[in-house]
Amino acid sequence: MSDAFAVGLPGYAIIFAALLCAYIIFGIAGFGTALIASPVLVLYIPIAKIVPLLALMDLCAALVNVSRDGRKADWRELRRLVPLMVVGSLIGAAILLKARPDILLLALGIFVVGYSLYSLSGLKPDRTFSPASAIPFGSVGGVFSALFGSGGFIYAIYLSGRIKDKNAMRITQTTLIGLSTLTRVVLFALAGVYLDSSLLWLALFLAPGMLLGTAIGRRLTLKMSREQFLKLINIVVLASGVALIIRYFS
Repeated sequence: MSDAFAVGLPGYAIIFAALLCAYIIFGIAGFGTALIASPVLVLYIPIAKIVPLLALMDLCAALVNVSRDGRKADWRELRRLVPLMVVGSLIGAAILLKARPDILLLALGIFVVGYSLYSLSGLKPDRTFSPASAIPFGSVGGVFSALFGSGGFIYAIYLSGRIKDKNAMRITQTTLIGLSTLTRVVLFALAGVYLDSSLLWLALFLAPGMLLGTAIGRRLTLKMSREQFLKLINIVVLASGVALIIRYFS
């Protein structure tokens, strides 16, 4: 690898371990890799390289999961969400070009923390959303994916209130993330980001951790009850909201 990532053997071991943990969460929840991995990666890798690296690896992880379990995805929900996700992404891109979206980051963080705490409280464990709820969740998820590269937890809130089977929810979420990430990967490729051989070598080095992590996450999901699965999803969503608030004030 080039000197850009010359972090030494201990550094590579820590990066590998962080990615392994991140993709265990991805294997369970279908999102969350940036939340787990970014705080560690930023200690060793330039920030500008982290987003394209995780985008490439998330896309590969999603392809692996969809090729294995794609038949279990809820394609009705995908048909509702994907067009809205695209529209939201266009709106997010426009906001990014014309305004400072920082206040949106704080507002979303507060909403997500409040919602996940409410869900974890058990006051209303069996919440159900109508199909029309796809409009706000799909479009807002697209907006924040474009603005901050983080919309997966918004889709997770919606899908957890729509899909009863935890495996169907997991693979539907993974498919959404794969489609969302594909756009970013194409844009990075067109911009020449992936011409950096050190970035591709690092992705190749981390690929076994990604594959192992998603496999472990999938096996853990199969052993969980729906209640345990939803509790874990809400914990990851809560952590995402806290991370957004910290990001706003940092």
